[in-house]
Amino acid sequence: MPFLQLDDLPEQEPIDGYHVRFVHTEGMTLAYWTIEAGAAMPTHHHPHEQVATVLEGTFALTVDGRTNRMGPSDVAVIPPNVPHGGYAITACRMVDAFQPVREDYRDA
Repeated sequence: MPFLQLDDLPEQEPIDGYHVRFVHTEGMTLAYWTIEAGAAMPTHHHPHEQVATVLEGTFALTVDGRTNRMGPSDVAVIPPNVPHGGYAITACRMVDAFQPVREDYRDA
């Protein structure tokens, strides 16, 4: 499994407007998102460390009550158990890295 093609992975829509393909390793999960303009991610938290990167578009991300407008190449580091959420101002492509593995996403 050293090489994968994202288009060959199953696409899921866990939240309206959030389309994702997952890559799971022994120690982490990568989530490749395509997000529709206006789609909202409710505020939530989890025990995983998360690094979110915007590849295309504009996303408003709120972490622990602080909102930042993110664009291409912007990165947010979200510590474990910190409330966060947001919405796509425009259509977006993003990548999230989670450590440890998101077992809840592995079985989705």
